[in-house]
Amino acid sequence: MIGAAFLGSTLVTPLYALYERAFGFSKFTLTLIYAVYVIGNLLGLLLFGGLSDQMGRKKIGAASMLLAAGGVLLFLFAQSTAWLYAGRILGGLAVGIASGTGTAWLVELYGPQRRSTATVMATASNMTGIAIGPLIGGLLAQYAPDPLVLPFVVNVLIIVVAMVAILIWPPETVEHRAGSIGTLDLRPRVGVPREIRAAFISPVVSAFATFALAGFYFALIPSMLRDALHNTNNAVAGAVVFEMVATAVAVMILTRALDGRASMLIGLAGLFPAAGLLVTAQLAGSMPLLLLASALVGIVFGLGYRGGLQVVNAIAPDDRRAEVASAYFIGCFSGNSIPVIGVGILSTLYSLNVASAALVCMVVVLAVVAIVTGLSPRGSPQRQG
Repeated sequence: MIGAAFLGSTLVTPLYALYERAFGFSKFTLTLIYAVYVIGNLLGLLLFGGLSDQMGRKKIGAASMLLAAGGVLLFLFAQSTAWLYAGRILGGLAVGIASGTGTAWLVELYGPQRRSTATVMATASNMTGIAIGPLIGGLLAQYAPDPLVLPFVVNVLIIVVAMVAILIWPPETVEHRAGSIGTLDLRPRVGVPREIRAAFISPVVSAFATFALAGFYFALIPSMLRDALHNTNNAVAGAVVFEMVATAVAVMILTRALDGRASMLIGLAGLFPAAGLLVTAQLAGSMPLLLLASALVGIVFGLGYRGGLQVVNAIAPDDRRAEVASAYFIGCFSGNSIPVIGVGILSTLYSLNVASAALVCMVVVLAVVAIVTGLSPRGSPQRQG
């Protein structure tokens, strides 16, 4: 369920260039189409994140798959850019609901003694979906007929399989408590207690910076390949994104025994060479440098995401863990979307090279802030613990 929802969020990555030509929009519009995804994410996280606690994992899990299928169908039958905006928002909503529901479900299925295993499985599942999506989309768009049809048909079939599977196999772990629709509690639950705010700064800034760099891949790698490397192969665009995220998944699994704070700080230190190498590859128009940069970005992404989440889980009070985690994910979603809009504006006014350099400068500044606060005594999770 988690993997299927996230797969749809990135399957469209190598197809953006095709829609750009089909509907004649600018890079700025492309980045807006990509970034509105965060609206659905936040709605799913803030308003509907607790629904599965009230109505059960199976019902809400199945509903998230229906929403995901709806978002894919909007892309499949798109007649204008408005359809793409709606598809991204609906897909973001599905991801927000499915990730929260699926993570909680996994924790309950594994039990309290294997909570860390459940966390690794949930994280690896969403990252695997993110990795496989652009690979499938790029290969089908390049080598199969109907590049703006077949990828989405395959995506819908994957969602249907996931929906059938969650309805049949895993046991329900939540007793239905909501008496009616009117009794559902949709109040947002997000916040950071005063006593851990200093320690929260480093992981949330780290999340924003790390996801900003990843967001560049998900939104603009096809444009970079076309403009800087003169490569218009959709499969190559999908493969580059796949390499980055697959590396992140491997790093998460291989370093799961590494302390969360150490993982986060190593990831932050790696942001400097990773961001610099990405811009160098763009300026030099070098595919080998881009592949090397993608591997390094993947390492940084895996270490930073897992490490930051682990730090947040360590410092959060038991009775407010969900609220603190939601605040952290808002940092992730915002970093994944907001800087990309800035890149779109600068690339329209100047060039993609200037926009990329500005993104790198922002990432470097945020990394310095996160490292300084993470190493300070007040920012230490051990102190808060």
